[in-house]
Amino acid sequence: MEDRFRYFMRLALEEARKAFEEGEVPIGAVLVKGEEVLARDHNRTLSLGDPTAHAEVLVLREGARLMGNYRLNGTELFVTVEPCLMCSGALVWARVERLVFGCRDQKGGALSLYGVFSDGKLNHRPEVVEGVLAEESRELLQRFFKERRGTEAVVTGPTRNRLCR
Repeated sequence: MEDRFRYFMRLALEEARKAFEEGEVPIGAVLVKGEEVLARDHNRTLSLGDPTAHAEVLVLREGARLMGNYRLNGTELFVTVEPCLMCSGALVWARVERLVFGCRDQKGGALSLYGVFSDGKLNHRPEVVEGVLAEESRELLQRFFKERRGTEAVVTGPTRNRLCR
């Protein structure tokens, strides 16, 4: 099982590297049913101008299109970084059977911040496997933010107030 998880997580990492090269937050996801890859994608919020264009949401949309149903029973989602609250909600609605992720996100991850899937209150909870190729996922994310640190434009005065609301 571990080799299988690593195989699909490597595909997700390939997607994350594409996001990195495109200037997007480097997160990649792969949706699998059995041994078949239904969809693979990466964060594209900037290129699509869509705040919901996270890798997880994009592959769930494609998987639903291919399966002809928004319920993705029997599927597994491999994602390089712990999903946010929005993406975790989408996993519940889609009825994804298993979530496999690389590294935790202490600032935005729904499992880390809100304990999603652990309180037993949701009507569906995927099995969760974490830590698959975690170091590679973490290093890519850290490198992305380290390279961008200090490159943001300094905005002051009235413009800052309009942009920072």
